[in-house]
Amino acid sequence: MKHLYKKSELTFSLVLVGLYVALFSIADNLSRSIGIEKILTAPLSVLFVAVLYVWIHKNGLLKKYGLCAFDGKAKDYFYFIPLFVIGSCNLWNGVQLNCSPMETALYVLSMLCVGFIEELIFRGFLFKAMAKDGIKSAIIVSSITFGLGHIINLVNGAELLPTFLQIIYATAIGFLFTMLFHKGKCLWPCIITHSVVNSLSVIGVEGTTTEKIISAVILTAVSLGYIALIYKNKKE
Repeated sequence: MKHLYKKSELTFSLVLVGLYVALFSIADNLSRSIGIEKILTAPLSVLFVAVLYVWIHKNGLLKKYGLCAFDGKAKDYFYFIPLFVIGSCNLWNGVQLNCSPMETALYVLSMLCVGFIEELIFRGFLFKAMAKDGIKSAIIVSSITFGLGHIINLVNGAELLPTFLQIIYATAIGFLFTMLFHKGKCLWPCIITHSVVNSLSVIGVEGTTTEKIISAVILTAVSLGYIALIYKNKKE
């Protein structure tokens, strides 16, 4: 890992993306064939997080990739209130138990880890690697890549419209998270919000097509509006 990282951070990031997508797709499909959702994905998630964190810590890269304290005042970021709105999105249509208690626990564990992994890969490794050649292009590419990455859900059985909507609002949220990381030098607000969004989906009521469209519009508007407010507040 270290040799590839030193040779090319961008290549290292892209390899991680490919490895993550492949391994987790296989684990999800195998778990489904066994008959217990996330039974293999959950331990894989924990292992993936442990390996990444230990490697980053061992190589003194915690601060570089935002696994540190937030650099800034919470009031300048409106106390992260918009992140609470985003984090609650899967509860907007109600709450219900969609899986068995065991599968729910496995799902939550997996999704908590996925939030960490995806933020570290897309907002951490990929963004930092591309930022060397220009911040603006790095923000745009890493955010769009993050949004398009959700197309893998189609392979895992998701429907077309929900996946398309997810790509749209995930791209907007990707821009927001990248900006928060770039400005605050800390990835934890993004990791926590992302993990909460993913985890709560297992107990959320699936909305109608209209409700899904409305939710996507709200999430996109909140994300882009929050970016605008942060910039305006910083200038003042």
